[in-house]
Amino acid sequence: MIMNYNVIDKIDVFDPEFPKTLEELKVVNEDWITVIDNQEINHNHYNGDENNNNQDNKGYCFIKILFQPTVPHCHLAPTIALCIREKIKEYLPKRSKIEIYIKPGTHQTEEEINKQINDKERIIAALENPEIFQLVKKCIKEDDY
Repeated sequence: MIMNYNVIDKIDVFDPEFPKTLEELKVVNEDWITVIDNQEINHNHYNGDENNNNQDNKGYCFIKILFQPTVPHCHLAPTIALCIREKIKEYLPKRSKIEIYIKPGTHQTEEEINKQINDKERIIAALENPEIFQLVKKCIKEDDY
């Protein structure tokens, strides 16, 4: 079973601008992680709709991560989210759903960025960009700093 502390342990990601981890910079926090890991739960329950009996997502592990950029106008917030996603997805079961959001009230364009960082097509497109891909690799590599 996956727990909040398991996820925060895996988010050992370095900030793109500073030689410190996201946890050291207080960008991520165990209290801002929600994990629902139960074989009997489905996606509709996770979204608050317990009356829908859709069993397609039974057995999934759902993880919701909030993060707080270091400044309200941080231009690297989407990249930070991408780094978090790429780092933890290698440790999760195949049937996992990860949602990452900017902590409410901590960024000037949080709604726009939240849509971007949870859009599968945009995630794939970002990782196809060689510059972004190299930056993500650098931030998630454990022995860079």
